[in-house]
Amino acid sequence: MIEATGGCHCGAVRFTAKLPDPPVPALECNCSICAMSGFLHIIVPHGDFALDQGADALTGYRFGSGAANHLFCATCGIKSFYQPRSHPAAWSVNAYCLDDRPELAIDFFDGRDWEAASEQLDRSS
Repeated sequence: MIEATGGCHCGAVRFTAKLPDPPVPALECNCSICAMSGFLHIIVPHGDFALDQGADALTGYRFGSGAANHLFCATCGIKSFYQPRSHPAAWSVNAYCLDDRPELAIDFFDGRDWEAASEQLDRSS
């Protein structure tokens, strides 16, 4: 395991995450919000993630099923992590928001066909 730090653009939100040794598995999703915001997912179990500062700076956004809670910094608008629908026991950390991004092993997640992609994830886990 490696320890990674990161946060939002303005620095109000900061976190620490324990990640697997590189190459770190990551998911590139093509759903409407991920494609528009350029989010590159690293799935981190809740117990391996610590919000170091900025809980009061976060604002949430839900759409569609409402299961995912997209958390944004209210000051700069950056979504550095959020609670994904696909992994309810983990956070999704944006690889682009890490201070020092490790080597990644990026797989594609077809978020435009979320149900089928989620079933495929379940089968591969």
